[in-house]
Amino acid sequence: MIEHPDLHWNLSPVLLLAIATYAGIYAWRFRAARREQRDRLPSGGRSIRGRVRGAGWPQAVAFAGGIAALLVAVASPLDGLGEEYLFSAHMVQHILLSDIAPLLLLLGLSRVIMRPATRRLQSVERALGPLAHPGTGLVLWLGLVYLWHVPALYDGALRSPALHGLEHLCFTAAGVAVWWPLIQPVPMRRRLTGLWTFAYIASAKAGLAALGLYLVWSTTVAYPYYEAVPRIWGLSAIEDQNAGGAIMMVEQSIVLVLVFFALFGRMLRQSEEDELRRERLEDAATA
Repeated sequence: MIEHPDLHWNLSPVLLLAIATYAGIYAWRFRAARREQRDRLPSGGRSIRGRVRGAGWPQAVAFAGGIAALLVAVASPLDGLGEEYLFSAHMVQHILLSDIAPLLLLLGLSRVIMRPATRRLQSVERALGPLAHPGTGLVLWLGLVYLWHVPALYDGALRSPALHGLEHLCFTAAGVAVWWPLIQPVPMRRRLTGLWTFAYIASAKAGLAALGLYLVWSTTVAYPYYEAVPRIWGLSAIEDQNAGGAIMMVEQSIVLVLVFFALFGRMLRQSEEDELRRERLEDAATA
């Protein structure tokens, strides 16, 4: 057992270039969307504070948070800590890649920012037919997460850099698939409405409960790879695995509660807007 692990940053040029390219494309579209809206303002667009929809500070902050989550997951010492020492650190990395980063990156998008790609995405949705359904995102999320937690695949990814990269891409794709129907930067034809939104995200989070509970209460090591790595911070392999399961359960529960609050607030705002619209129509009819 060692007390001080060898921690290092992963400054892979290919990895950093990919993230920087995506951030650059977003910054270009963000500025273009603001400029397009500014040019449409009757005042000449000298001040657009508080008047830009879909390309304001909420989108910018969310996107910056998503990029930060990606960098912490794949470039910070967390990457080496999870690959060389701790299953629980690897779980934190997977949570960032599959849940936190996709959620924030999608919140950073909007119809005006994605306008050049809107028609292409709608064409893809039409081509997918019945598969372009929120349930598909749920199936992809659960299917990919559980698939990569099969011990043979999980350990194989840790031993093969190429397979490890594919695993990370699959986790991120699963996160985008599950969050897209809720956030809908480009509106879907088959939308989640009313209580279905709550049922959808509850199913997604509860769907991982079996895996999290197993890892929390397991008494045998599921992933032999972590029996062979150096032990640090006084954690045995089984304690480390239990901690990883607890991290998964806590993160999923916190996200579920926060999303429930956000969805409830959105329903209240929509109800108020519908009421105001009805009152205006009634006043117009009376006049």
